[in-house]
Amino acid sequence: MRRTAVLISGNGSNLQALIDATTRGETGADLSLVIANKTDAFGLVRASRAGIPTKVIDHKRYAHRAQFDQAIDAMLQEFDIELVCLAGFMRILGDAVTDRWQGRMVNVHPSLLPSFKGMNTHERALAAGVRIHGCTVHQVTAELDDGPILVQGAVPVLDNDDVASLAARVLEVEHQCYPLALAHLTGRSIAPRLVLHPDLHTGQGE
Repeated sequence: MRRTAVLISGNGSNLQALIDATTRGETGADLSLVIANKTDAFGLVRASRAGIPTKVIDHKRYAHRAQFDQAIDAMLQEFDIELVCLAGFMRILGDAVTDRWQGRMVNVHPSLLPSFKGMNTHERALAAGVRIHGCTVHQVTAELDDGPILVQGAVPVLDNDDVASLAARVLEVEHQCYPLALAHLTGRSIAPRLVLHPDLHTGQGE
């Protein structure tokens, strides 16, 4: 079992997906630590309910990003962490951290990379008129939303979609893709590289 930390900033629904899959024995991970950069992140409650140690490292308490990065890295080392999952962690980590953890740190991004790197992915997908959208779980490198792709999830973009409805559909496949990617990273299983939303099977995306 690989000692794994999950970094969050908010609700932690992807954290919950990882907790559920790990409880079922599907990921090969030992969820050993959850770090949030916000004291009110609901994901901390999810972690506590699951018996996972939690820590808050508030980025606002650090004058420089490098100091925040150092605090994150020190906490990961203190808990003997082997793998790191960024799950709705809304801070960009600097090169010192991403280089140290390269190959052992993964992130879930709400688009089919390399399309729509950065923020506001659902708005941009709708504005571009794409018919297929989705999510990507990838290894983290120094370049934003880059790195080797582990798993992608595809969803249809429907004619009546708005940002909220499209985001909800993408979140469904995120919850499927992230545990698969973690299982791939731990060597528990050879994860499928593509997850299709049920609406793609039924033709609702046509």
